[in-house]
Amino acid sequence: MVYITFNSVSERFINSNEELLSDISKSKIQVEVLNGCGVSGVADKLTDFLRVNKVDVVNLGNYRSFDIEKSIIISRNEEIINAERIAALVGLDKNSIISQTNPDYLLDVTFILGKDYRNLVPLKKR
Repeated sequence: MVYITFNSVSERFINSNEELLSDISKSKIQVEVLNGCGVSGVADKLTDFLRVNKVDVVNLGNYRSFDIEKSIIISRNEEIINAERIAALVGLDKNSIISQTNPDYLLDVTFILGKDYRNLVPLKKR
């Protein structure tokens, strides 16, 4: 019984991630990547990965602090699905997404790279 429940839940999660990832190339998602961990070069690597995967990185820079422990994805508009697509692409849980809707922002998502960057799909050590 537990296996069936787990299998059913994990299947839905995997399918939903597959759906999110298949839609990523169909939608133009504008993202800014901010380094919040202070490690040189990791924001560049993440940016390269996102661009290869058809994500429009419109800004790259440093966050106001290098003390961010866990990476954060901020949805800047009502299209939270775009933040979910970015999370699925890099291997972050949806719990890493927060919503800060602001009509003055001309982008969809802000990605603040934390000290957990080694856990992200594009930055894992091989």
